[in-house]
Amino acid sequence: MSNQAEVLRNSISRVRQPEAAWLNAKWRERLHIIVVGAVLPIIVIVLWQLLGAFGVISANFLPTPFAIAASFKDLLVNGDLIRHLQISLGRAAVGLLIGGSIGLLFGLGVGFSDKMEKLLDPSMQMVRMIPHLALAPLIILWFGFGEVSKIFIIANGAFFPLYINTFMGIRNVDNKLFEVSRVLEFSRTKQIFKLILPASLPNIFLGLRLSLALSWLGLVVAELIGSQEGVGFLINFAKQNSNTEVIFVGIIIFAAVGLLVDVSVRFLERKYLQWREGFQG
Repeated sequence: MSNQAEVLRNSISRVRQPEAAWLNAKWRERLHIIVVGAVLPIIVIVLWQLLGAFGVISANFLPTPFAIAASFKDLLVNGDLIRHLQISLGRAAVGLLIGGSIGLLFGLGVGFSDKMEKLLDPSMQMVRMIPHLALAPLIILWFGFGEVSKIFIIANGAFFPLYINTFMGIRNVDNKLFEVSRVLEFSRTKQIFKLILPASLPNIFLGLRLSLALSWLGLVVAELIGSQEGVGFLINFAKQNSNTEVIFVGIIIFAAVGLLVDVSVRFLERKYLQWREGFQG
């Protein structure tokens, strides 16, 4: 009996060894990507610090990374950074949820219906070309400087990428797949949920990434134009007081959070679109 148990343990060990080796190789590859990607930023930061420390670059024009880090620490310790960041994230989330959801629904409707496309898409394409900054004064005139105007500006940015990419994703589904579905006698409902929507997911995820980026841009516009709270207000207040370090802190926060959100969506893409093959470089 003990011999059989030993054989079983050896078999399990042999199975786990290739799996462990694969996981180690995967983590090594990820670590390599992180290290390679960090080389250029580290070089830039070191040069930046040296040029600032030796007075080559004026501190009023471009504060050193150490000075920016000190301002970041001060804002973090007194709680201002967390408070303003929470407010900005809340606004961006609400605007994205409203604008992105409506954009997704309109994209599905126009994608599945030729009549809706003829009725809605020309107007949508015309409105899409109006920049955020052109609409912002009108929105503020209508709704004032309160939260409604800010959410409206953010939602406007989030709407169009999801609308367009959902619509195009549905219309670009390969017609050969429909021929296969007819051979398999798929019902219309099964075609939608087993064929059209899965085939449209790459475009929908792309639309989500673009909506996140534009809603974040809309947040910056909304908070810089008129706000008493948020990271945009922090930047604007620092500008009025010629506090360049705090301006850089706000810019870095916007960049870091935007990157973190984009990476999260790319993680979901890799998880749900494993079936898709693409060029790896």
